[in-house]
Parts: sequence; structure tokens; C-alpha cells
Amino acid sequence: MSEITLYTKSWCPYCASAKRLLTQKRASFTEIDVETQPEKWAEMVQKAGRRTTVPQVFIDGRHIGGSDDLHAINSSGELDSLILSSQSSG
Repeated sequence: MSEITLYTKSWCPYCASAKRLLTQKRASFTEIDVETQPEKWAEMVQKAGRRTTVPQVFIDGRHIGGSDDLHAINSSGELDSLILSSQSSG
């Protein structure tokens, strides 16, 4: 089954923005707070090509990037097709 994963920190406004966008799209996602789950930090950095900022967004294992990247693919129309693909594959 496909999935959307966000690595976040609770106080991060960019994380809140990314979560808000996905919620508006009615997309379900798994949030991993790297402050409350510090063992996930290294996993995020490795998966995200050594990026250390949050959020880091993955859709079906594909690294999307951060909040700005997520909003950019939303503006281009690509996000809807990724979400629909993700929702219909389960």
C-alpha cells in the first residue's frame, strides 16, 4: 500500500504548513516527529539525501523535499495525481 510520510518537529511552521496542505487535500499521512523519536533523525537524513531540515516529505517512497517543494508540486498540479495514485493503490 502506498503512503505519505512527513518527518517533522512540533514547533516548525513549515511542517505545519505541509500538514495543513495535505489535510486540505484529504490525504492521510504518517507524521514522524524527529524530536520525540530522535532515532528517526538519521533515517530521515539518509532517505532525504543528507538534508537535515524539516519537514521532509515522501510520497510512495519518493522524496518530494520540504514544504516549499510540496507546495510547488501542488501548484503544478502534480500533487493531486500523486495523492490519487496513493489512495487508489490500496
